[in-house]
Formats: sequence, structure tokens, C-alpha cells
Amino acid sequence: MATSNVAAPGASGARPGPEAWFVLALLCFVYVLNFLDRQLLSILAKPIQDELGVTDGQLGLISGLYFAVFYCVLAIPVGWLADRTNRVKVLAFSCGLWSAATAACGIAANYPQLAAARMAVGVGEAGGVPPSYAIISDYFPSGTRGTALSLFNLGPPIGQALGVAFGASIAAAYSWRDAFLWVGLIGVVTAVIVWFFVREPKKGGLDLPEAAPAVAASPAEPAPSFWATCRMYFANPVLRGMALACGATQFVTYALLNFATLFLMREKGMTLQEVALWYALVVGICVSLGMFASGRLIDRWARRTKAAYAWLPAIGLALAAPFFAGFVWAPRWEWALLLLTIPMALNYFYLSPAVTLVQEEVKPNQRVLAGALLLLVMNLIGLGLGPTYLGAASDWFRATHPENSLQMAFYTLLPFYGLAILMFLGLARKIRRHEEAGA
Repeated sequence: MATSNVAAPGASGARPGPEAWFVLALLCFVYVLNFLDRQLLSILAKPIQDELGVTDGQLGLISGLYFAVFYCVLAIPVGWLADRTNRVKVLAFSCGLWSAATAACGIAANYPQLAAARMAVGVGEAGGVPPSYAIISDYFPSGTRGTALSLFNLGPPIGQALGVAFGASIAAAYSWRDAFLWVGLIGVVTAVIVWFFVREPKKGGLDLPEAAPAVAASPAEPAPSFWATCRMYFANPVLRGMALACGATQFVTYALLNFATLFLMREKGMTLQEVALWYALVVGICVSLGMFASGRLIDRWARRTKAAYAWLPAIGLALAAPFFAGFVWAPRWEWALLLLTIPMALNYFYLSPAVTLVQEEVKPNQRVLAGALLLLVMNLIGLGLGPTYLGAASDWFRATHPENSLQMAFYTLLPFYGLAILMFLGLARKIRRHEEAGA
């Protein structure tokens, strides 16, 4: 596949054209499928538990640690490969792989088979997001990337909302197995479309020539070695601090996402049909607003100071925490869902600033691997440990609180809000010192 010269390098007046918006829309849809496949297990947790006898702890392991180990670790070599080859083909192949593995979840006859299929989903999804970050960054010039990446990051809320609506509706009308099979088939078809209809953009083709030497690079320049990029990333206090702060945030967000449906059904009294409508609306609308608003805000605020990359997530989490506590406490699902709207929006003020900061701070031929390193840290902590911890905590509380073990477990997430806020405030200080040093 030929490489597309989207724009001349350093074209400061470049504006995204129709092709860029088409690619962004298609990659966003791939991200929708990525997250839909990932979240389908938690959405259908109740019928899966009823048929296969899966405990909360086992559910936390296959949606958290078991999935995250493959997803996060394999993202690093996949990112290294994509920086040296065709990123579009890597993305298309990965989409096909995780979609086939999702379909395999629908034919699992027991817990070990379901766990193996979920691990295979993690293997495929390792090649989904980091190449997309880099492709989008080479279709959209600096100054528009925050907005473009925030639109791309609408994939998770749309995927969650569609997963809730589609998965719960299919499960209620037919079977939870049919939901996995249909979503997997759609993903395989999408992978073929990406392979044939998305062109590989020139690396760094839209970067400004006056960019800092540490960031600017010739599109033809070979990518630095794997270990050189890893050392650069973890030696940079700003990049390292952002990854750790995002990990602390994701500890809360992934624990919430993976158990909210089960919590609302088992302890708040929602039905699958009510989940398919009302919870889907809350996820789709509120998380999308949070993603888009944070991207727009960061494009504006970061022009004044890069500390905004840390201040914005800290403000969002501080405002979200009391409403999260109200969601856990509420005696009826209607009140719980109403209170959940605020944290569902503000919890996600971290993602667009984090992705934009990393893509702006590294060389064009390091973007895929740098994005993979960001995901490695924050997903190993958040995706790997958050659901695993909450499921284990629920099992532990079941002995003393058999009717509301998940509620008690959710309360224990509140200190992690405080930890994430403190980490983002510390990161803001590091960024200011970085700016003052002229780095």
C-alpha cells in the first residue's frame, strides 16, 4: 500500500481535509468495536454468571488482570512494529483478530474457555489504539490534534452505550451468546474495510518545522530503537507522571465500568431492558460529553500553559467524587443513575489531555510506541488491578454484607479518587518546572 502524502511537512497552514475526517470517523468506529468487545463481558455479567456459575472475583480476573496482561504487554512490541511498518495494516489485522476472539466468547462452554477467549481478545486489542493515535496525529496538524483525539476518544463511550443497548437487548430477547457472535462478525467486516480503504499517512507530515528539536523529526528518519524510546519515555518525568496519574484514575473508572451493570441489576433492582435503555443513555451521552469537552478545553488552555494537561483532570475528578459517593449510596436505581451522570462525564477528563500531551512531546516516529507505553502503565494499573480488586473486595464483603457486597466494595474506591487528584496536582508542578527550564 502506498504511503499518502497528506500534507507537505511543516505546512503550518494545513487544515484537515475530507480524507482526514473520513479516516477519523472510521478509526473511531474501530475504537467503538474495541471497547464494545471489551465491555460486553461486564454488560452481560448477570446472565453469564447465571449460566456458567462465575463469581464476582472470577469475573474481575477475566475482565481485569487476565485481559490486561495480554493487552498491555503485547501493545509494546506491536507499537514498536507499527512504528517501523504500515500502521494501518497492523490496526486492520488486530481488529480482525480481537473480533474473531469475541465471537469465540459466544461459544464458551465453561469458565476456562471463556477466560481463554478473553485473553485472545486482549491479544488482538493490543494493536488497536496506539497505531490509531499515531495515524490521527499524522492526518491532523498541531492545534487540532486535541479536538481530533477527543473525537476519536468518543469510541469508548459510544462502544459502551452500544454494548449496553445492543448486548442487553439481544440477551433479553435471545441469548448472551448471540451478542458476542454478532459483534465479532461486525468487527471482522470492519477490519477488511480498514485494510482496503485507509491509506498510511506520511510520518510527521504535518509537524511544524519550528517544533522543538526533541520533537521534530524528518519523516524519513528511522525510528529510534525500542529500548531508546522506552528509556526516553520513562526518563521524562512529565510523561512518566502522566502515565501513573492516569493509572490511578483508571483504577476507579475500569472498576466502575466492569461492575456498574451488575451492581445496578443485583443491588438496585434494574432489569436488562431498563439497563439497555437508561444506563446506555447515561454512558453514551455523559462520557461522550466529557471526552469531547476535555479535548476542546485542552486545545484552548494548553496554549497558555502545559500545566493544563494536569489541572483539567484534577478538577474533573475533584468535582466527580462526591457524586460517585451518592451513586453508591442511593437506595433506588433511578437516583443512582441520575447521580452517576456527573462522574460518568468528569471521570474522563484525563484521557484526551494525556493522549495529546504524549503525541505532542515525542518524535513522529516514536508516537505509536510512546502511546503504547502510556497505555501499558495506565492499563496495567487501571484495567488490570481495578476490576480485579473490586471483584475480590465484593467476594470478601459477601460474608458480612450478602445483600450489598458490591456497594461496600464501591465505597472503598473513594480514596483512589483522592490519590489520583494528588498525582495530577504533582504532575502540574512538574510540567511548570519543565516549562520554566525551557525544555
